[in-house]
Amino acid sequence: MEARILSGHLVRLEPLTLGHVEGLVTAAGENRDTYSFTTVPQGQDGVTAYVDEILAATTAGETIAFAQVRVADNAAVGVTRFLSFRRRPGADLPYAVEIGGTWLAASAQRTGINVEAKLLLLTHAFDVWKLGRVDFKTDARNARSRAAIAGVGASFEAVLRSWQPSHAIGEDGLLRDSAIYAIVASDWPSVRRDLHARLHDR
Repeated sequence: MEARILSGHLVRLEPLTLGHVEGLVTAAGENRDTYSFTTVPQGQDGVTAYVDEILAATTAGETIAFAQVRVADNAAVGVTRFLSFRRRPGADLPYAVEIGGTWLAASAQRTGINVEAKLLLLTHAFDVWKLGRVDFKTDARNARSRAAIAGVGASFEAVLRSWQPSHAIGEDGLLRDSAIYAIVASDWPSVRRDLHARLHDR
């Protein structure tokens, strides 16, 4: 379950370290209009604290986090994570995980980076870890995120009411409804084919 570099043509997913902070400060400082429902840190202190928190969760075995590094200029342009590992008792590998905690700089959005990053993560989950299921969830009001999740081939399953604390601006202490999507192992061959086709057509 150790993090490893996952490399594509557009993006390289590198295990997140404090060495990525400077690049992430720049990335998070671009246009922030798409972050209404997403936790994205800001400023040197904010990004450092954010990375420190993720690294602590990594040490505790709660997450595996990656900096999304744009291959064209080697700039760190966002973060994505494996979360919510679900294991059978005594098993080393989980049978299901969530892909989440994802954000991208405005300049990296709609460039194919998100599609390729999801392909890299899903390939690792299904072909290396041999998982049975990968979850995705987002604020039920976040139409942009829901469209992106559906666009990578995940199937909508349900809206879970008051499922978790809201990440929306001005909603500290409130709970949000979460839209749940998933890809299961039997979906993976067709999802993989479609993601490769989308990247090939760019």
